[in-house]
Formats: sequence, C-alpha cells, structure tokens
Amino acid sequence: MTAIQTSLFPQRTVEELVKDIQMLTKEIKELYCQDDIPFVLGYSGGKDSTATLQLVWNAIVDLSPEKRTKTIHVITTDTLVENPLVSAWVRNSLKKIKYAAQEQGMPIEPHLLQPEITHTYWVGLIGKGYPAPRLKFRWCTGRLKIDPSNRFIRNIVRASGQTILILGTRKAESARRAITMKKLEEKRVRARLSPNANLPNSLVYSPIEDWRDDEVWLYLMQWQNPWGYSNKDLLAMYQSATADNECPLVVDTSTPSCGSSRFGCWVCTLVDSDKSMAAMIRNDEEKEWLQPLVDLRLELDIQDDRDNRDFRRIWGNVQLFERNIDGEISVEPIPGPYKKEWREYLLRRLLEAQVQIRRTAPEDMRDITLISQEELSEIRRIWLEEKHEFDDSLPRIYEEVLGEPFQDLAIASNRLLGTDEWNILEEVCNDDAMHLELMAKLLDTERQYHNMARRVGIYEKLEKCFETSSRSQEEAVQNAHDKRDLKNAAEKNNVETVKQLTWASLKFQSQD
Repeated sequence: MTAIQTSLFPQRTVEELVKDIQMLTKEIKELYCQDDIPFVLGYSGGKDSTATLQLVWNAIVDLSPEKRTKTIHVITTDTLVENPLVSAWVRNSLKKIKYAAQEQGMPIEPHLLQPEITHTYWVGLIGKGYPAPRLKFRWCTGRLKIDPSNRFIRNIVRASGQTILILGTRKAESARRAITMKKLEEKRVRARLSPNANLPNSLVYSPIEDWRDDEVWLYLMQWQNPWGYSNKDLLAMYQSATADNECPLVVDTSTPSCGSSRFGCWVCTLVDSDKSMAAMIRNDEEKEWLQPLVDLRLELDIQDDRDNRDFRRIWGNVQLFERNIDGEISVEPIPGPYKKEWREYLLRRLLEAQVQIRRTAPEDMRDITLISQEELSEIRRIWLEEKHEFDDSLPRIYEEVLGEPFQDLAIASNRLLGTDEWNILEEVCNDDAMHLELMAKLLDTERQYHNMARRVGIYEKLEKCFETSSRSQEEAVQNAHDKRDLKNAAEKNNVETVKQLTWASLKFQSQD
C-alpha cells in the first residue's frame, strides 16, 4: 500500500464500495441521458481502464434500448512498440468488445489508434536518426501517444461540438497525479466534469478517481466482465511483473507515460530497465522468447552515444552548449542525429530480433511484426531523399537478414544513382567523410531536379549543401565558436574583437 493511498484514501468496507458503485452507476446514467454529447473512453487494457469501461458498460446496459442513443467511442492507442503480450491482449479485448456490443445492442464502438507512419518510433529513430528518447529529449510520447488520441478526439469535437472524455485516472496513482487532478477539480464547470487544458470543448470525467488499488481489483474480481474477457487473466498478467500501473491512455504531458508504469513500450529508454518484460521472462520460462527485445533495448540505452551521432544538429548546423566536466565548463557541440552506420546497424539488429522471435515464439505469436513494411518504406525514402544516401542500403540489409527481396512500390527502381556509384564515390573521396557527404548531397540534389521542367529552388538547395557539409568537423566547430564569441563581443560592445571575428567569418565563407 503506497503512502499516498494510506494518507489520502482511507480503507473502505466492501459495503461502502458497493454503495459507491451504485452511486457511480446512477451518475453515469444521468450523464449519458442528459444531452447528446458523445462519450470517448480511453482504454489501455489495464486494470484502471478496464474497471472504468466495466462501470460505464454496466450502467448503460441497464437503460432501455431506446435510450441508448449516444455512441460511446472506446479508443486505444497502439504505439507499435508495445510489449507484444500486452498488445495481443488489448487487440483481442477490442475484438471481444466489438462482438459483445453488437450482441447486447450496446452503442459502443472500439477504435485502435496508431501514430502516422511518418511519426512512428522506428521512422524517427532509424529513419531520421533521432537519438533514443531521454527525459530532456522526450520526442516519443507526443508522436506515439498524445497525437493519435487527440486527433481522434478533435474529430469528434468537430462533428459534435463537444465531447466527454472518460478516463481511468486515479489520485492514488501518485502524488503528482493527485495534485494535478485537484487543480482541475477547482476549475470544474459541471459536476464531476473537469476541463481539458489541451483539448478545447472536451470535458474529462474520471469515475474512479478516488479509488485505491485494492478497490479496483476487488471490483474486477467480484463483478463480471460484461464483454466476456477474463479479469482473472488480467490479474495474472499483472502478477507476472513487479511495478504498479499499466501504461495509461496519454492525452497530455502531465499524464504518467510508459516510463513509470508497468506495461509500456518495450524500447523505452526513459527508465533504467524494462522491469515488466524482465519479470515476465524471469517468472515464466515460456516467455523467454521475449529476450531479444530486452537485448535490443539495452543496445539502444547507451548513456554516452556521441560516437554514434553527428556533430551537427539534424538541420546541419553546429549548435554549442556549456557542459560541466569535473567542475570545469566546456563549450561543446550538441550531438545531433545518429550517423549512417549506426542507423544501418540498428535496422539490422531489429530485423534479426524479429526473425529470432518469429522462430521461437508460441504458435499464436509467430506472425509478430516489430517493424512494418510501411515503416521500412518510409525509412528508405528518408535515407534516399532527405539524407541523400543513394547507395540504397535498406533493401540489401533486409534481404541479407530475411533472405527475401524487399518489395517497395513507393520508390522508383530506375534511379540514376545507386550502390555502384556510391562505391565509386567512396573510393574517389579516399575516406574523407565530409567530402563524401558533400559530393553525395550535390549529386543527389541534381538527380532530384533532373526531370523537372522548371528547376525552381535548385540553387538554394545546392547552397544548403555547401553550408552544412563543406567544412571539416574541426572547421565547422571552430566557426560555431567564432560566431558565439562574435555575438558575445557585440553584446559587450567590444569593437576590436568584433572586427577580428568578422574577418575570420568572412574568410571561412570565402573558402566555401
């Protein structure tokens, strides 16, 4: 029992819990019948969201069929990097929900939401080269979780003018959660409905906000699941791990994401280790097939990954920051995206893990996909068109690992440049990485404009190639330092220093 539960939520008797459930049932019925505002219920497949959906279902099923006129949208966000066992559990649950709703005449529609292909984890990490997420660069949560659910809710608001978002959030989850929910309570415009700061015209209803963990489980074990799924199996899945909470539906940055929850993304580097998956493997020999995922996650979780990253930011400029090393301030470049070699290595390791899992997983899990064909196609496009890596290494890596050719109709096969030309360019550049990069960018930029009737913008694109790739790493970093010093000197009105640095900057530009 957590300290926050003990201090803020005293133990209630079973009779008191029953009365609370009866009160909530009445409240949900009244909320449902009093207007035409549609319900959107966040369902993750975990204990809190299951209890919430169960409460709503059991309340609405008591209404006569002619009163069940308002649709209840049940939304689940699949990040595409969920724990495979949890993902399978949720998908099967959604199928049960859809079937049971049709059988019982319930106005419930389940929706499985996913991030756009251009915003998936692997497209960001392997395609664009975003480094594995950290607390100071948490690029994953918004793209994978918040955006898909918020996009769905906004569409409902556009169609209906307003929506009521039902969540299984509870104050007992954490002290931070309790404070956040308390602040929103003070802004309520209707009884039990809190405003949603990030989604206009969306009110939040949290029926189990004052429940303790043990009360959630008591409800799930003593009240039958109305869509025919096994709450006992849900309990068993929780018992196979060690932390406290499932990964909730995330609709804002204040909601705890997978980093502090039981069931989250298996690639998550926001925590020290994936305790849930490690516990599953440790507690059940039949789940040892998950080990390749644990191993790959460890390779992603490199604290000092500077050797694998570019010295420039993703847009090609050097950006400096002050770093404290043993009490001494060092001004250094901020590491940028992953280098070509590391992105190719991670792709190979991911495909190898997929092959191994499909070979060792249980029969009903052997069609598991760690990265989709659509994601692979988008990664290939980014490497070819945005990063100008016209050696086109993705199909080669794919065939070497999977033993079959990569089918991609999105990329034309009659390109002017390919692997042979890249090999020749490497030989000509004689291991000069920056020279190779510049030549590749220039050649591929010309290739992209080759068949255009009006080559508008080509000179700007070529100029950009020189701006980002014509200097060596040492020269580019020194130029960034000179610009920084020039700015500081200008702010201090140091005329002589400004003249010297301006001359140095002009000299660099003339070399280009």
